[in-house]
Amino acid sequence: MKWKVDLHLHTSFSYDGLCSPARVVELSRARGLSKIAVTDHNTVAGALEARKLAPELVIVGEEVRTRRGELLALFIEEEIPPDLDPLETIRLIREQGGIVGIPHPFDRIRREAMGPYALEIIEEVDFIEGFNARTVLQADNAEAMRIAAERGIPASAGSDAHTPWEIGTAWVEMDPFGGEKEFLEALRRGRIGGRKSPLWVHVFSTLAKLRR
Repeated sequence: MKWKVDLHLHTSFSYDGLCSPARVVELSRARGLSKIAVTDHNTVAGALEARKLAPELVIVGEEVRTRRGELLALFIEEEIPPDLDPLETIRLIREQGGIVGIPHPFDRIRREAMGPYALEIIEEVDFIEGFNARTVLQADNAEAMRIAAERGIPASAGSDAHTPWEIGTAWVEMDPFGGEKEFLEALRRGRIGGRKSPLWVHVFSTLAKLRR
């Protein structure tokens, strides 16, 4: 039996997130997700709270702002500080036994995307996000998938959900896994599924950001 895994989503512990950890857990289960990676901006607090509610469901993660764009940290326990050099951020993630990915690497609209710099550090990471449901230009996801195939690096997928309507819109169908090593092996063999989120979801996360 395959698992359906959303590898990038946010709770209200992100400055632009609208769902409490409890609501994220509830909706993830309702939508048939086997695992989720809770990856709030620059904090693991929401992920830790969600894991207390559903330890079998939640991978603790963080979307970390670096000086050159964002990185995803998965299978960590302690917060990685923002605004460091990307290589220093990677070192700190690995010190915790975590794994490292590049989210929405070639998204030309997001300021937080690494863009061409992603290619400079791609040998230092474990995966790149091949499909992000919030990426507006489909060609940018396609470029990530092309680079993943060309470089032989696993490609992940995530809803990047900031609202309740988005949870589970993108996923990877994977073999069941235990720890980090099994996860990467399963991700390499996984199959990406899902759909793009509608543009209007960005309005809600922007309003959440302004409210705070």
